[in-house]
Amino acid sequence: MYEEKKKLFILGKRSFILGVIIVITLTGILFGFNQEKVSLEYKIGPKDLLEISVFGLDELNTTVRVSEEGKITLPLLGEVQVQGLTKTQVERKLAKLLEERYLQNPQVTVFIKEYQSKRVSVLGAVRNPGPYELLGRQTILQIISEAGGMTEDAGETIIIIRQLADGSSTTLRIPVEDLVVKGDASLNIVLRPGDIVNIPIDKIVHVYVFGQVRNPGALAVKRSHIPTLLQAIAQAGGFAERANKGGVLIKRKGKDGKEIQIKVNVKDIIKGKKKDIQLQENDVVFVPETIF
Repeated sequence: MYEEKKKLFILGKRSFILGVIIVITLTGILFGFNQEKVSLEYKIGPKDLLEISVFGLDELNTTVRVSEEGKITLPLLGEVQVQGLTKTQVERKLAKLLEERYLQNPQVTVFIKEYQSKRVSVLGAVRNPGPYELLGRQTILQIISEAGGMTEDAGETIIIIRQLADGSSTTLRIPVEDLVVKGDASLNIVLRPGDIVNIPIDKIVHVYVFGQVRNPGALAVKRSHIPTLLQAIAQAGGFAERANKGGVLIKRKGKDGKEIQIKVNVKDIIKGKKKDIQLQENDVVFVPETIF
């Protein structure tokens, strides 16, 4: 009987300790979450437009823009420094000032009508280019998503132009493939107020493949990814059965506007005897029919 009580006591003690550990862990997680939430709350800055109201006192209600010095001017209170404060902190500060001088237990509400001090601009190959409010800690992928995502004609590089404290600027270049396709998290940088995110448009151009290929016609390609001769033939479905691989013609316009014809023995390229030929915008590839 004594041994059974002892065992129950030990089990109870262990359960209590485990419960305490769980409570401490959950408290830490919740506290950490709250801390993160507080740290991400928007901080008011110059040019923000604030709508301020005091319950029961309409004459104190006003809409005011934060000055370059981070101040607002209010009836009765005059100039008040608000830069770097959250909406809640401004409400408390104004309530305290009013209580010290004029009112008992004033109820102050602050609404941020326009976020101007912490904006980024997203330009180029996104669905909805324009200025975006930088609320809290936002990364480049988050802001591109907010802008509707990249369009099909997006280039290979995301360019970020960033203003530095000394008035100069720096340019950051992020490869789209490494960030989006390979998922390199180190490239998903946190944006700063004033950043310009530019995704250059990679123009769609055409090359043409006619003659003895399985799918003759125009190939729409990005200017940065114009195919080689072999790649273009492959994209056109490959050679047809009666293709003359030794007499392929590339027609292109020279700088003077005159047509240039380049005759190519593709069999030499396939065998590795000659280098593949890089095509150019508007090139016309003609694969003749063999006479045998």
